[in-house]
Amino acid sequence: MKIRLSKLEDVPQIATIINDAKELLASLNIDQWQNGYPNAVQVENDILKGESYVVVNDENQIIATSMFTLRKEPTYKEVIDGNWLISEDEVYGVIHRMAIKKEYRKLGLATFLFDEFHKQLKDKKIKSLKIDTHEDNLGMQSLIKKLGYKYCGIIYTSYNAKRLAFEKVIS
Repeated sequence: MKIRLSKLEDVPQIATIINDAKELLASLNIDQWQNGYPNAVQVENDILKGESYVVVNDENQIIATSMFTLRKEPTYKEVIDGNWLISEDEVYGVIHRMAIKKEYRKLGLATFLFDEFHKQLKDKKIKSLKIDTHEDNLGMQSLIKKLGYKYCGIIYTSYNAKRLAFEKVIS
């Protein structure tokens, strides 16, 4: 199993994984990713910016995906009822659009992705990784808390959806 940057020819497989995740969220009555986001165009943009990653198994099948960037997230400027641990003025990592192929859920792939992104940040001496998730997405909240992320407050997405903001200080 390995992590690599996504290629444009990966988009159909990535879209399938994201659509599976949308179905899972809907089945759990979580109103996240139910408005056409994320979509193939978003994934293509991530790939063109070098910010889309996939996990491939030994048969070279894509089994997980995530967007990871060092660009500032505009919606993270204002945190309601809290504060970031590391200043917004410093460079930080951001994860969005993480999804695991349904047949491979609960096997530690999300942790595998987080570990890789933490390592990349550590290698670059960047001290922070920030992420947000839906208040009803208890699975993601449980995972990121287990990985040492701290709740920092509430942010609103560009389409005005409330999200819980978390951050991990990378040491």
